Amino acid sequence: MPTFDVAVVGLGAMGSAALYALARQGARAIGIERFEPAHSRSSSFGETRVIRLAYFEDPSYVPLLRGAFQAWRDLETFTKTSLLTVTGMVEAGYPGAHVVEGSLRAAREHGLVHEELTAKQVNERFPAFNLPPDWQCIFQPEAGALQPEKAIGIQVAAARELGATVKFHARVCEVRPVQGHVEVHFDDGGMIEAGSAIVAAGSWIGDVVPELGKVMHLTRQPLMWFNPVQKALVQPDRMPVFFFQSQGALTYGLPDVCGTGVKAASHMNEGDIAFPDQPRAEVSDEEKRRLHSILARYLPAAAGEITRTSVCVYTRSPDEHFVLGCHPNAPQIVLASPCSGHGFKFSSIFGEILADLATRRTTSWPIGLFRPDRYIA
Repeated sequence: MPTFDVAVVGLGAMGSAALYALARQGARAIGIERFEPAHSRSSSFGETRVIRLAYFEDPSYVPLLRGAFQAWRDLETFTKTSLLTVTGMVEAGYPGAHVVEGSLRAAREHGLVHEELTAKQVNERFPAFNLPPDWQCIFQPEAGALQPEKAIGIQVAAARELGATVKFHARVCEVRPVQGHVEVHFDDGGMIEAGSAIVAAGSWIGDVVPELGKVMHLTRQPLMWFNPVQKALVQPDRMPVFFFQSQGALTYGLPDVCGTGVKAASHMNEGDIAFPDQPRAEVSDEEKRRLHSILARYLPAAAGEITRTSVCVYTRSPDEHFVLGCHPNAPQIVLASPCSGHGFKFSSIFGEILADLATRRTTSWPIGLFRPDRYIA
């Protein structure tokens, strides 16, 4: 029977980063994925993801973000691959908008480089934008865009080169704690043993950890790519990543990082999904019209025809924070899901944290906000 130090269940953002970190440590690790790396059923696809330092969700994320930025740069150096494009970021919204106020709070509390700008100043500096004159704005210059499929692929490849075992198209039905180690059971009747397991199953967390899955819910998130009206204005050197909070809408987007147009999406719940394998409704004409109208109003240089759409899934916790840490009743099982729609940027540093938890049951990084015992008695 194969025996490993650590089994990683799920090779999306968190799992691939954890497998890479374990392999760099010299651990005997196996990564298990029910599909293939960076598949379109996951939450970690779509060419680009935002990374930022001033974090409106909670200032306590900032130390982890600092670590994540450094870990991304270390990964780029180790693999000789470019993954992070610095564009800066504009967050803007009506007076008192949480997106702006929360980021300002985080920036001030942690001494982050930032500028408070008027809408007029933003429009002049970045002529792709056309923000209303009464909007509040913050600009953080260190933010930018990551490439998720590329990152996942190179982490899995690097882990294999460093000695990790990878098993694709294998469905885990149970991770069972047994006398200080774990048994990982597959739906085909197979089983492996490991000293510990990292469960990073994303939307499928309920299949492996039912007590956690039952308190999470899945939401459908349409993604759209726009053929820019003024291509020169939406390039990464002239247009930053953005997050707008208008009345009744939270909208984010990225410049033309990959040569495929401006990507934009709603950050709001766009419909619940009952189970992860449920067929996802295609992006509707109404959803296209709604997002196109937002870009036409606030980002007219980008608001050409929609050339591509896709749908990803957020796995949301009740408080919208992550779940990351040892299982309270079985510390040899490390939980790394869900990410509530804002986790990819952290995956570089979370890989290192997960490796620490799986091999030493502790980490020096501040992850108390994400304790699994919030939801598991």
